[in-house]
Amino acid sequence: MSKKIHTEAVDSLFDAVLSLKSREECYQFFEDVCTVNEILSLSQRFEVAKMLKEKKTYLEISEKTGASTATISRVNRSLNYGNDGYDMVFDRISKE
Repeated sequence: MSKKIHTEAVDSLFDAVLSLKSREECYQFFEDVCTVNEILSLSQRFEVAKMLKEKKTYLEISEKTGASTATISRVNRSLNYGNDGYDMVFDRISKE
């Protein structure tokens, strides 16, 4: 059973993220809120998702990102059965 993330605390965090206006502000905020490893893990998952969308193999992805096959599989599951969050962001980034 997955945890419910729709809480006031999460809303507050997301509102804070939405208030950021530049990459530098993101660095400042996320370095305060997250550990370096947490930020690197999030960025690794995002890179894995991009590579999966490019039809790269698990081996190619693992070699480039250092991600485990379990992480790659989890990201792949999100791409295929998740809430389409990755696709939404990829579409927006491609239009910039």
